[in-house]
Amino acid sequence: MTHVVAEPCFACKYTDCVVVCPVECFYEGDQMIYIHPDECIDCEACVPECPVEAIFHEDNLPAEWKDFTALNAEMSTQLPVITEKKEPLCGEGNA
Repeated sequence: MTHVVAEPCFACKYTDCVVVCPVECFYEGDQMIYIHPDECIDCEACVPECPVEAIFHEDNLPAEWKDFTALNAEMSTQLPVITEKKEPLCGEGNA
């Protein structure tokens, strides 16, 4: 099992979650971040850190965002790992 970053992260890209991840399984794209499903250990440390509630356990992912499971798996293998907090795209400053 794994966690999935879904639609609320798109064009927002808060990175509060990446600094609490003990296994560094987040990867940074231009518009959002992704979780590598084989690296995620299901610790759930990232879930409460996301101010837009974009991270879900794959079993609890809303139906309209089911495609994000495959998208996270695909994109996380093509992008650089992110481990430090950055300014979000939405320009509101980090929560």
